[in-house]
Amino acid sequence: MKIFRVVAVKTILLVLLAGIAYATPSTQIWIPSTDIQPYKKVHFGLDSYIKTQSQNGVTEPTVSNIGLTAGILPYEKVQVELGVDYRDTGGDHTYPLLFNAKIGTPENALFTGSPAIALGGYDFGTKNDITNYNLYYGLVAKTFGNFGRFSAGYYTGNKDLLVDIDGNKDNNGVLLSWDRTISEISDKLWAAVDYQGGDNGYGALSVGVAWKFAPNVGVIFGYDIFNKSTYKPTATVQLDIDF
Repeated sequence: MKIFRVVAVKTILLVLLAGIAYATPSTQIWIPSTDIQPYKKVHFGLDSYIKTQSQNGVTEPTVSNIGLTAGILPYEKVQVELGVDYRDTGGDHTYPLLFNAKIGTPENALFTGSPAIALGGYDFGTKNDITNYNLYYGLVAKTFGNFGRFSAGYYTGNKDLLVDIDGNKDNNGVLLSWDRTISEISDKLWAAVDYQGGDNGYGALSVGVAWKFAPNVGVIFGYDIFNKSTYKPTATVQLDIDF
C-alpha cells in the first residue's frame, strides 16, 4: 500500500507543478520502441533505477522517473504521442522536467507486411547544457511470428552533454531490440532485450520481463549493463498503468 500512497502523492505534485502533462516515450526496457499510445489514452509510468554496485565505496543515488504519456492523433495509420517526465535523482529536484514526442505508423499500416516506423525525441530538458540532452531517433520494427518483434534504429543527441568518460563527444549510436509475449507460459508474460550504442551515459544492454496484473496494469523487472564499466549496472522496476 505504501507504494500506491507514494504514487498518488507524486502524481498530485506533478499535476500541480506541470499543469496538463503527458510523459516518457513508450519504451522497451531502456530504449524507445515503435509503440505509440492510442488517441485519448493516457499512460502513467513510475520507473526506478537502482545501482547494484558501488564505485570507490560510494553507491550512486537511485533515479526515479514519473511520467504521463498521451496519444493525441485520432488516426490508426499515423499516430502521435506527447509526454513529460518528472525526474528525481537521489532527492535532487533541480530542473526535473523532461519532455518527449513521437510520431509513427504501426505494422501493416502503409501496406501489407510493412514494418512499424517511428521518429521521435526525448529528454528535452529545460536548462541549457544541464538537462537538454535532446535525443532524436528513428526506428523500424517488424514481428516475425513466434520469433517475436525485432527493432533497429539510430539516435543522436546534444554533443555537449553526451560525452564519454574522457569528455569527448559521443552523441550517437545504434538502437536494437527484441521483444515477445511468452504465450507458451502466459499471455500476461512479456520479455525483452534492448541495446543502445555509445560510451556515454545512455549506452547500455538491458534485459527484462514484464507481467500484466490487469489489462491496464503491468510491472517490468529489468537489469541495465552499461557499455562502459565506469557506469555501474542498475536494477529497474517500472510500473505502467493505462487510463
